Amino acid sequence: MASIQQTPQGPVLVLKESALQQKGRDAQANNIMAAKLVADLVRTSLGPRGMDKMLVDSLGDVTITNDGATILKEIDVQHPAAKMMVEISKAIDNEVGDGTTSSVVFAGSLLTKAQDLLKKDVHSSVIVEGFQAAAEKALEILTEIAKPVKPEETDELIKVARTSMESKLISEDSPSLSKLVVDAILRIAEKHGEKYVVDLDNVKVEKKAGGSIQDSSLIKGIVLDKEVVHSGMPTKIQNAKIALLNCPLEIEKTEMSAEIRISDPTQMQMFIEEEQRMIKQMVEKIHKVGANVVICQKGIDDIAQHYLASDMSKLTKACGATITTNLEDLTENDLGSAELVHQKKVESDKWVFVEGCRNPKSISLLLRGGSQRVVDEADRSMHDALMVVKDVIEKPAIVAGGGSVEAYLAGRINEWADGFEGREQLAIKKFAEALEIIPLTIAENAGMDPIDTMVNLRARQNQGQKWTGINAREQKVENMLTLNIIEPVAVKEQIIKSATEAACMILRIDDVIAISANKGGMPGGH
Repeated sequence: MASIQQTPQGPVLVLKESALQQKGRDAQANNIMAAKLVADLVRTSLGPRGMDKMLVDSLGDVTITNDGATILKEIDVQHPAAKMMVEISKAIDNEVGDGTTSSVVFAGSLLTKAQDLLKKDVHSSVIVEGFQAAAEKALEILTEIAKPVKPEETDELIKVARTSMESKLISEDSPSLSKLVVDAILRIAEKHGEKYVVDLDNVKVEKKAGGSIQDSSLIKGIVLDKEVVHSGMPTKIQNAKIALLNCPLEIEKTEMSAEIRISDPTQMQMFIEEEQRMIKQMVEKIHKVGANVVICQKGIDDIAQHYLASDMSKLTKACGATITTNLEDLTENDLGSAELVHQKKVESDKWVFVEGCRNPKSISLLLRGGSQRVVDEADRSMHDALMVVKDVIEKPAIVAGGGSVEAYLAGRINEWADGFEGREQLAIKKFAEALEIIPLTIAENAGMDPIDTMVNLRARQNQGQKWTGINAREQKVENMLTLNIIEPVAVKEQIIKSATEAACMILRIDDVIAISANKGGMPGGH
């Protein structure tokens, strides 16, 4: 409907005829419903016993995953409020890497609780203020209960990586893979003053179907998805001296169209010989500085390949070479070194491995798996694991997992709410209730009785056992810290911040105006 206002002078048309408007409660209910549907979609994939989703795109490509961010990215939601939920998962994935499903489930729970208050005529601005106050208190309590760790404590980092993998397809192989992840991160971590900084761009993850996940390995160097350019060249060089070139090993054609007029055959011969001499000169220059491996980013002439027998920036960090843009400037000091450069067959492809670099600041993880789907999901899981270890190194504080922290925060915030007067107290108590969705969902997905489990969990938490959570594997309520289920504080903080902000933003909307060219319905509406 177009927005028409009657005045003494006649009707005033404010919006286009094709514009659609939803106001007040209807708009709020529609938005909350859409956001809750997104939360319900990923809810069953939370926790170690969570289920996977099979996503099929328009081309028929299949993705099998339980990663919240991947699920929401692939399904292409249309409703504007649902898109906001997708944005939370994207932001969390980019910022801390893990906790994407938890954040969306928690935001959905906050909106469900808010709806109860809206039905009781509590104004949405009061709910928003209550939620924001409760979120601040939750972050304060998190800081208070967090356990500090030292970035050098490898055992703790391995536990964090294993916890991240526990709910993934690769959970069975987590003992070996978590060591690879921690080893990779510690090799590229750089100390800046008292703090560490980790740039994950320095970890190159190469994946190839074939073998099993157990065959995955860490290469102290770089894997190049390329093969040796000439069959006559050696495929294995020990004690390699590596030249990285960003200039072509060929005679480049001129930018403008040029014409050479040759009047007799001897001139043609001279022209060819001159070209060959120039290329030979290039190759001799490389030979003279002592390089026995040449990696070139630009074209290599067939003749140069005959004489000679990427990821350039990563290679510089790995083998210590300097990229040379002008061959004339190449010196021995520009060469990098590696114990071994060899070509190896990986499944059906030939790849070049640059291994055994002395102090690599860029390394590779080679992931293997039974099929392409398995390798793709292993790649997503490794991304989360690398991110959580990075989070702990950059902010060295941890808490227990398994929903224990959320249950503890719920209890503390519920008590704290009693100090508030008026309706804000109701909103704070609802925030506390919403937090319990995390342990509750983990329990439901593990096939446990939700009511009995939550009663048992609350009772233990009230006795001061703050690290009590849901052991989904054994279907018990236990101390998660002693089970080595630990998570970075950075992830928990980001979940609370992002979910609260998204829920509050949706609650503040009381009018949805959709302007479309065609006279269709509300986007993503009923």
